[in-house]
This record gives sequence, C-alpha cells and structure tokens, in this order.
Amino acid sequence: MCSSADAFENDICPVKDDLLGAMYRASEHGLPQLIASVAPDVRAMLALFCYHRSHLHALALSIASSCTERDLVAVGGRVGSTLFALSRNARQPHAPSQHGQRKPITLSTKPLSTFVPLDDLADDEEAALVPA
Repeated sequence: MCSSADAFENDICPVKDDLLGAMYRASEHGLPQLIASVAPDVRAMLALFCYHRSHLHALALSIASSCTERDLVAVGGRVGSTLFALSRNARQPHAPSQHGQRKPITLSTKPLSTFVPLDDLADDEEAALVPA
C-alpha cells in the first residue's frame, strides 16, 4: 500500500487493485472489515480517490464514514471536508455492483453532426462563379 500524501495529488490509487476490487464487490456486511484493514491515513486517501470517480461514489462515502474529519481534511482540504459531511448524511450503505442496479447507458441514435460532402461543395462554388 502506498501511504504517501503524493498519492492523492498524483491521482494514484493508494491501495492495491486487488483490495480496491474486493471493496467494490463486497457486501454491505463484509465491507467494514476490508475498510478496517487499511491504515487511517491511507483510508482517507482512498476515500478521496474513489470520490473523484463517479462509479465509486457510494464506495467513497462508505470509506469516508470510517475516517475522521481531520484525516480527510489533511488529505483533501475542502473536498475532504465536504466528503466527511456527505458520508455522515449518507442514507444508503454501499451496494455491490450488479447489473440491475447500474444506471442505464444511453447512446445517441442520430448523427452528432452532418457535413456537406466536399465534392458537392466544390460543384456549388463553381456554379456560383460561372455566369448564367
């Protein structure tokens, strides 16, 4: 585990990928044990790391709820203070990722933009230059 304060600033996950994955998949009963296995300062960095990723917000709140405000503010400043307040107001515990609980992804069915083909543009310009 990385315990340096640079992990937050360099946007590096402060724990191993295996542990982060286990936390992400953990049930609401197993998650507190995994969180408790991480040192308090690293836990604060991990909470802020997860908070910066929208798909990990619920996990960030669960982790932050086990942190002190002092640790979160020391690592994240105002964001840490905000995360502390949000974690105390959170009503739902972290739910494991399941297909039925994911937000739906919507894709556009129309083209993002339309372009006039270059050949047609050249013909129109030539027609405008030729006197009728």
